[in-house]
Amino acid sequence: MLQKKNIFVLIGGRSSEFEISLISGREVIRNINKSRYNIFPIVISKDGKRWQLTSSNALYEITDPLKYKGTTKEINLSQKKIFTDIKNIPQKPDIVFIVMHGSFGEDGTVQGMLELAGLKYTGSGVLSSALGMNKLMFKKIMIQDNIPVPRFTIISSNEPLSNVKNVIGNPPYFVKPNNQGSSIGTSIVHNIRNLKKSLNLAWRYSKYALVEEYIKGKELTCSVLGNENPTALPIIEIIPTKSDYFDYNSKYSESGSEEIVPAHISKKLTIKIQKISLKVFKSIGCRGFARVDIMLRNNTDPVVLEINTIPGLTPMSLFPKAARSAGISYPELIDKIIKYANE
Repeated sequence: MLQKKNIFVLIGGRSSEFEISLISGREVIRNINKSRYNIFPIVISKDGKRWQLTSSNALYEITDPLKYKGTTKEINLSQKKIFTDIKNIPQKPDIVFIVMHGSFGEDGTVQGMLELAGLKYTGSGVLSSALGMNKLMFKKIMIQDNIPVPRFTIISSNEPLSNVKNVIGNPPYFVKPNNQGSSIGTSIVHNIRNLKKSLNLAWRYSKYALVEEYIKGKELTCSVLGNENPTALPIIEIIPTKSDYFDYNSKYSESGSEEIVPAHISKKLTIKIQKISLKVFKSIGCRGFARVDIMLRNNTDPVVLEINTIPGLTPMSLFPKAARSAGISYPELIDKIIKYANE
């Protein structure tokens, strides 16, 4: 009989996506093969100072994690042992499953720490994670590799707003923080009078705000799975029902959006978008899994918005839906992500 391996599941951390990480982490733990792995859930506090080794049951007991959104209130765990970092935890992991979205989890920070500790971990490495999270650097690489992106400019609080119109033209614009996920701090600007308000929202989460041309057309996402020879999964078409775009509320509230998989587009366009998504994945050196978000300008021309190197793994998330459409169950998906980390 094979000896079980120890798998640490890292959740939470200093991120505005703490609660989403918790929901993703619980679902990952629920679906890890218990006959192969000893599971050690670790919830990193919102201030990043406490690493709380807990139990699966303690995580399942938490009701409605989203009620903590926007607060500094910590999640109350019925079982926990507190450590200052991963090196102080007595058990040694064979692999670390990172389910930390956003800052300090998806941006290469925790990946660098695990590299220094000599530990295997799921998902992309330090550089790929950092490039994927920094939207400006990501776009620069896309341009270098002839991958279509929206017209854009980056702006800080001490720069004149006239720069936006000079570079992009007239509104509408799409404004977002330079280094956040889950559509946090994003908004649409329909007229120039509202630009400062949208920038102030983005600057709450990042020193720099990214202002893009607003693209009309179908909103699509393509998940990618693998290492050296990755596979593009079926494309999902997103139709928000509670907002003008796929914002935080649309992503995580019940019936916030209609998600069509496979997307209602031609086979030729499907193949084109999957090829672009694989090229994006390889351009920044991703591994394991990622999700590429795309707008279809005038419903005909793909334009890449961004990549998510640790896409959501909640029951409502897009990546598991795409996998399911490809005939990959959630437990099989988790097995594959772990396998790619071991390669």
